[in-house]
Amino acid sequence: MPILQVDDLSISFRTREGRIEAVKNASFTLDKGQTLGIVGESGSGKSVLCYSLLGLLPMPPASIDSGKVMFDDKDLLKASKQSVRHIRGNRISMIFQDPMTSLNPYLTIGTQLVESLTIHKGMNKQSARRRAIQSMDEVGIANPEKRINSYPHELSGGMKQRVMIAMALLTEPEILIADEPTTALDVTIQAQILRLIKQLQHEHKVGLIFISHDLGVIAGIADEVLVMEKGDIVEAGPVEDIFYQTRHPYTKKLLASIPNTSKPGKYRYKRDNTSSPLLKLQEVKTYFHKSHSFLQSRSEEIKAVDNVSLEIYPGETLGLVGESGSGKSTIGRSIIKLVDIHEGKVIFKEQDILSTGHYQFDRLRHEIQMIFQDPYSSLNPRMTVFDTLAEAISLRNKQNNKNITPEVIQLMEDVGLNANQIRKYPHEFSGGQRQRIAIARALALRPRLIIADEPVSALDVTIQAQILDLLLTLVKKYQLTMIFISHDLSVVRYISDRVAVMQSGKIVETGETEALFSSPQHDYTRSLIRAIPIPDPEQERLRQAATTIT
Repeated sequence: MPILQVDDLSISFRTREGRIEAVKNASFTLDKGQTLGIVGESGSGKSVLCYSLLGLLPMPPASIDSGKVMFDDKDLLKASKQSVRHIRGNRISMIFQDPMTSLNPYLTIGTQLVESLTIHKGMNKQSARRRAIQSMDEVGIANPEKRINSYPHELSGGMKQRVMIAMALLTEPEILIADEPTTALDVTIQAQILRLIKQLQHEHKVGLIFISHDLGVIAGIADEVLVMEKGDIVEAGPVEDIFYQTRHPYTKKLLASIPNTSKPGKYRYKRDNTSSPLLKLQEVKTYFHKSHSFLQSRSEEIKAVDNVSLEIYPGETLGLVGESGSGKSTIGRSIIKLVDIHEGKVIFKEQDILSTGHYQFDRLRHEIQMIFQDPYSSLNPRMTVFDTLAEAISLRNKQNNKNITPEVIQLMEDVGLNANQIRKYPHEFSGGQRQRIAIARALALRPRLIIADEPVSALDVTIQAQILDLLLTLVKKYQLTMIFISHDLSVVRYISDRVAVMQSGKIVETGETEALFSSPQHDYTRSLIRAIPIPDPEQERLRQAATTIT
């Protein structure tokens, strides 16, 4: 008998534009120990469907129009708030996609972990703390005895997500709902987390609903798969049928969007042997000093970037990969002086950026632009798209502001957006559209070098493919040089000409992309490549088995 049964569930939202059907007549079951994978683009209704199971939708504007959600002979849609509160976080747990907004910034990690055990399990604080430390260790957090006293802002994005996973697993739930739980994690930690979740399932027969846009992950973890498009379940069945006997055009589109090949030939870089590097990093060291409390005079030195040297040539795309906390994002921020460099040189166009004055660097900064991971937080919510792009154009061309509107329209067209959207605000766009606006803003200053820091990690596969192809097109059209920072090696392989691999603040291997993927020299590089999920159920199971044996 299923532990969860959903029948004919329909959910809608009331908006200024009228009623929107978010989920339409959804039906499925979940058995003990079974994994149900749910895939679909942003806005397909997959997260709304799962949030409704735990009463997490805002009512209004959301409304449940029809359906039943049966758990333990009880319809959760008709149960009292107190009854649902007892089930939520205890018998049914959820791992949310964004740990930045899910963790309380005012409380230590330990306080937040211990709370769930004292409330739901009645444990005393000492026992709960010991169990919390054990759980942090299980999800791969180093030095859990120290980290339990940290605040969320002191952890990397990947570490915060591991804390969320530990929190969800603490109460040993009967059903675990995982909403994109490994999106922010590098491949090696992702593999650890997936193994941990599967182990928990095996030991406790936990039912798992796993939402993901990574079809490689779904291929390896799911027993059954639901494919959602615009609120409808367009295809459902065993994982093998979904991948090998695909029927619906939308599912075929998702599978075709996976970047599992090398860089297209027409975009490949050919270095001019006479050219000089556009950017050189010479023995760069970026250290952070962390005090454990305001009473301590001594602080811990963290070597985020430790003696790194790199050269990037005009027109080249360099992929920078490594685990969370390896220092790859710090390198990007060090180049444009968003963080202070402890030692070394950053030479751009034969000029040492670190020795330039404020006025000189402001002029150089126009030629180096950064695309951040989260466009929502990097775009000003009070400025329209036109204002955002016009501001950048006016900074570049202070003498002539007459042609700003045509330039804004041209930028919108370059990144695949309609010119009639220039008066909209960031919140009126989807995640993929916001990232296009961020790319347009970077291009507005006509830079020579773009630093793209995880620009597609939060996007579903179809939008991700569009953004990658857009970047390839723009790099070629504007003859740009790019540093592409990512933990997704499949994406790096698709877009990069050369790859540098980082571990613990150091570059451990560099090489031409295909040569590095086909014959990695360093053990760490080999472990990263072995951990890449394969969007094929049989091959993914073989990869997991081989990795486990290794």
